[in-house]
Amino acid sequence: MSTEQLLAFVLSLNPGFWVIACAPFALLAQGGFQRSLALIGPPILALLIMLYPPAEVSSGTAVLGFLGLEISLYRTDSLSLIFALGFVLAAVLGGIYSLHRRDRLQDAAGLVYAGAAIAAVFAGDLVTLAVCWELTALASSLLVFASGGRDSLPAGMRYLMMQILSGVLLISGVAMTGLAEGSFILSEIGRLQDGVLVGVFDLDAPGTLLILAAVGIKAGFPLAHTWLQDAYPNTTETGAVVMSAYTTTLAVYVLARGFAGLDALIWIGAVMTIYPIFFAVIENDLRKVLAFSTNNQIGFMVCAVGVGTPLALNGAAAHAVAHIVFKGLLFMAMGAVWMRTGSTRATDLGGLHRTMPFTALFCLIGAASISALPLLSGFASKSMIMSSVHSGEGLMLVWLMLLFASAGVLEHSGIKIPYFAFFSHDSGRRPEEAPFNMLLAMGLSAGLCLSIGMSPAWFYELLPYRDVAREYLVQDLFTLEHILTQLQLLAFAVLAFLLLKRAGLYPPEAPGIILDVDWVWRRGWPLAAGPVRAPLLGVLRSVAAAGRDVLGRVGAMMAEVFSPAGALASRASAVSGAVWAVALLAIVVIISVVSLT
Repeated sequence: MSTEQLLAFVLSLNPGFWVIACAPFALLAQGGFQRSLALIGPPILALLIMLYPPAEVSSGTAVLGFLGLEISLYRTDSLSLIFALGFVLAAVLGGIYSLHRRDRLQDAAGLVYAGAAIAAVFAGDLVTLAVCWELTALASSLLVFASGGRDSLPAGMRYLMMQILSGVLLISGVAMTGLAEGSFILSEIGRLQDGVLVGVFDLDAPGTLLILAAVGIKAGFPLAHTWLQDAYPNTTETGAVVMSAYTTTLAVYVLARGFAGLDALIWIGAVMTIYPIFFAVIENDLRKVLAFSTNNQIGFMVCAVGVGTPLALNGAAAHAVAHIVFKGLLFMAMGAVWMRTGSTRATDLGGLHRTMPFTALFCLIGAASISALPLLSGFASKSMIMSSVHSGEGLMLVWLMLLFASAGVLEHSGIKIPYFAFFSHDSGRRPEEAPFNMLLAMGLSAGLCLSIGMSPAWFYELLPYRDVAREYLVQDLFTLEHILTQLQLLAFAVLAFLLLKRAGLYPPEAPGIILDVDWVWRRGWPLAAGPVRAPLLGVLRSVAAAGRDVLGRVGAMMAEVFSPAGALASRASAVSGAVWAVALLAIVVIISVVSLT
């Protein structure tokens, strides 16, 4: 094979597959240089393939036959490219952040996780998407188990259970949809109808609701959201950073491609932005606060997908990438705190800015970004979502809900995270600053937050509807009215926090467990089954005893017949058995001859 042919082969495969294929090298890497190359090289290779795809792939969908199915392993368009870019950024930053930890299993699992997510957004058919969907679930569960803490095993099992449920629903829906439509190929971004995008999935088609339910679990829809708060705080400092980037964002991608313009998503997303605020404000574990904040931010994206206009879809895609960066930055800061102090509980922290000044600075930039402070990334991305909802017909209530949620974000992520970790009461802890590789990853993330916010033109050029993005940049983003409105919102939120703290009305940080809907199956059902548990166990014991008695009698009868001293061991029985075997063989031969004639 010539060099040109080899290069063409490399460029023709899904970039995510190369990242997955490089995962074994992370298991074999020895020194620091080899680990750096193994962790950072594969996503950079994926980025190069993304930027220079072969013409026959970039122009549409390359379809091949496999087991009688039409499979498209690699299909690019503007929607998949922007999400893949976010995943590549997460992989590179996460790889740098993880260099201090010599854990080969986590390194390999992180690469498989990233590669499966990248491969999923480039998948041109439902079968490939389902396979990558399952790979993300398996790889991410290893990151939860890798912690080795007392709670990591049960948390990992609960996490894996939820992800398996999502996978079963998706596979079932994919099978029903593909058989009904006669094809598993995914089409391009939904068509425009009356100014609103229409997703590629028809809700009346068989299996579509199963796919939506599967995506809802991954996205953390209400009542299916608790796996985030369960898993993220129970993984390692690096695992939480990696996990924050892929699973929920991949779900947003599938919603954007398959369910754009679905009205129900508007209200689901609006509710997702509201309810985590109340939990996050009273939560003591700051990594759980960030998990609740993830529900909140994903809600903005889900709502935008439901609105379905080109501006809204641009906002969802832009906010997905911006969220990967600034939420990853916040998890990096809390990971550094956890590694140095052994805790991320607000009651155990405070005053850390004295010995961890750079971590505190980067945390402040991430907090300002998630709060959508002008000239930072969250402002450039969330503004498109807010504008699309505000201009939507009959969506004033939804806009007010998102406005309240935006103020709430500042309360629990913009203020609470940096304040209680670094600037609150002096805990007396004087830990060392984070390792250099952690600071480098945080610094690069902070730089991206500033770059996107201060000069969003280059970022907007990557969005699915560039003309719409350019028009919004020129006419709306940096207008005085828009900037003042956002600053007023943030100022009032800060004032409310200060007044509540001074009046002693702000919920105190106290150790404890916040009850959520997962209490129903973790505590509620066992309590409800308590009164009938003893009688039920008695019945089961009786049935088991009866079964053992029956099996014992059957075993004794068989021993009498088949044991060396049994009936079949006698000569007469052996002769009789031989006669019967010959007779049965003769009957089979006669039937065969008759059937042939």
